[in-house]
Amino acid sequence: MRTLILGGTRFLSREIARQSRDRGHEVVCAARGMAGDPPPDVEFVRVDRSEDGGLAPVVGAFDLVIDVARHPSLVRRAVAELAGRVGHWTLVSSGNVYADPSQSGQALHEPLANEADEADPANYGPAKVACEQIVGDGALLARAGLIVGPEDPFDRFAYWVDRFTRSGPVLAPGSPDDLVQLVDVRDLATWILDAAERGLTGPYDAICMPFSRGELLTKIAGSLNAQPELVWADQEFLIEHKVAPWMGPRSLPMWLPLPEYAGFMARDTSATLAAGLHIRPIADTALDTLAWLRESGHAVSHAGLTAIEEEELLRVLG
Repeated sequence: MRTLILGGTRFLSREIARQSRDRGHEVVCAARGMAGDPPPDVEFVRVDRSEDGGLAPVVGAFDLVIDVARHPSLVRRAVAELAGRVGHWTLVSSGNVYADPSQSGQALHEPLANEADEADPANYGPAKVACEQIVGDGALLARAGLIVGPEDPFDRFAYWVDRFTRSGPVLAPGSPDDLVQLVDVRDLATWILDAAERGLTGPYDAICMPFSRGELLTKIAGSLNAQPELVWADQEFLIEHKVAPWMGPRSLPMWLPLPEYAGFMARDTSATLAAGLHIRPIADTALDTLAWLRESGHAVSHAGLTAIEEEELLRVLG
């Protein structure tokens, strides 16, 4: 197949380009080239989708187009400028499209309304809704959750892998019974390509079924032959001591405040698993993430606590 990746230079889109190449597709990656380099042995076309006509350097027809954009204006231009040249369209969307993240166990339902300034990063969910509306029901809408694994630049999973390589008690957020969900970037890329090649359309929540945070941390630690003492801090303590959820400085990843985000990592994704999404063991993702951290020299800095911050919080916790 001739496959166009709108992106292809960073994390998920780069993995999709890599796997497309390995399947024998003729792969074209179209991007500004500012986030990184595409995989070897694929065609790279430098474009600027922020301008009308920005995709003019992309020529010919494509069996598959896969877009990871979050700005509706970029998606709108792509749909218009590639009209009549695309067999199947995939948009990588997000679980952030849902209006109510507080209800756990929900399956696919109507997303939130599109009422936002797309340039505001806080409006990520509404912007993705607008992107979905632009590509329409004839596209595959892969509503991804937390994507993890090698080459992840955001450190929300890698923080825990890195932390379990060091000794000492480990501060863990919330309760071990809290639910979490994630998907390895390689599994997501494989499913997106499989689904696109089969012509699958419509929305799918592309993430594993929920499981407990205690199981997650235990499996990561076990894969690294670590036996840490997990010291659980409830969210009242974390909020009082200004520990941020999810990512960023002074944060603990894989934690979101309850009850307002009780459903964000607790969705029923059985339909997507039935449609072929395969989820590899957490231990495999952890080991491969650690190997990437060591080989690349990537410093975990976009999420988590520093050693000093963790020691201070553990001391206060008693």
